[in-house]
Amino acid sequence: MDNKYEGKVMWSHLDANMHMRHSAYADFAAQARIVVLDRLGLDLKAFQKLHIGPILFREELVYLREVGINEHLTVTVEMTKSRPDGSRWSIRHEVFREDGVKAAVVSVEGAWLDLHKRKLTTLPEELVEQFNRLDRSEDYQEV
Repeated sequence: MDNKYEGKVMWSHLDANMHMRHSAYADFAAQARIVVLDRLGLDLKAFQKLHIGPILFREELVYLREVGINEHLTVTVEMTKSRPDGSRWSIRHEVFREDGVKAAVVSVEGAWLDLHKRKLTTLPEELVEQFNRLDRSEDYQEV
């Protein structure tokens, strides 16, 4: 499946040093997750209908190279860990500059939240099947 998101660095993504600010990396990773999940049929409308949403417990960013304004970025999305029912998961994003250099790695750990009960939940079985089609990393672990 297509597990990549592409976008351009805008003025609003920059910090005082004129390179991409720390939180913009997280924003690009979040957008990549939403786009890739949408391609799997897990769009925001489906989540709204079920009153379920993704929730993050942990987010780690490792910065490798600077990124500047107007650069074209490619962000990959790969599952690194998951329970068989998809109730808990970890996803790794790699952020590449337009010259192919890896600029950052963003790793997140999350689950699904019932938006009415405000408690953790699982996806319906048919959505678990779709979620499990997410590309898996070479070091993927079932937990």
